[in-house]
Amino acid sequence: MAATTDTDHEEQTDAPGPPPASRPRGRGRIALAVSVFGELLITGGLVLGLFVVYSLWWTNVVADRAADKRGDKVRDTWAREAAGPGGPGALNTRAGIGFLHVPTMSEDEILVEKGTSMKILNDGVAGYYTDPVKATLPMSDEKGNFSLAAHRDGHGAKFHDIQKIAEGDPIVFETKDTWYVYQVYGTLPETSKYNVKVLGDIPRESGRKKAGHYITLTTCTPVYTSRYRYVVWGELVRTQKVDSERTLPKELR
Repeated sequence: MAATTDTDHEEQTDAPGPPPASRPRGRGRIALAVSVFGELLITGGLVLGLFVVYSLWWTNVVADRAADKRGDKVRDTWAREAAGPGGPGALNTRAGIGFLHVPTMSEDEILVEKGTSMKILNDGVAGYYTDPVKATLPMSDEKGNFSLAAHRDGHGAKFHDIQKIAEGDPIVFETKDTWYVYQVYGTLPETSKYNVKVLGDIPRESGRKKAGHYITLTTCTPVYTSRYRYVVWGELVRTQKVDSERTLPKELR
């Protein structure tokens, strides 16, 4: 048997192997494009998710804080006036005129301010209409329609569960001196956002034909959109004077 020499071994190990397979350039570019596109989708999803959190959660937090501060200011003013000389005093619409209570919709009290612009409603309050139809304030003792609006999602979402309100349910408006107790008699789950007839002094679309003391709640629908309006109508059934303890009317106990 012939021995293998060092020279033979070196020649065998130094022999070049087959050339590495070349990678098609087209596939590399496609893979890169897919990777970049995927990263963009992930980034876009994160941005969209953060926007949703901001719109539906954080704006509620900010609006609730603002509404609580403004509500406390109104109640502090009422307390000071109650401790001072008698008399109704001038109506201060700048800070808020009272609080709306709708037990079947929410356990929260809702501060009511003048106007329905986004600047006002974004503070987590309900606003009474001044345009295109002027609301009739219950404190005026005049017959008419106390028409209100509030957000259904984001910015406090005070009318978020408006669909829970049913015929016969109470709606109570609290002022410094009086509780105004309304009873729901009609709802309109969907109508055009341009339909101002629902705000009329006599809300004929609700079936009423005579002047009276009405209240109307309006908000956007479907939820998370502003395509249509949801409407609830009520009529004043009684009033109750506020006592020194601000005892709640039976409808809120």
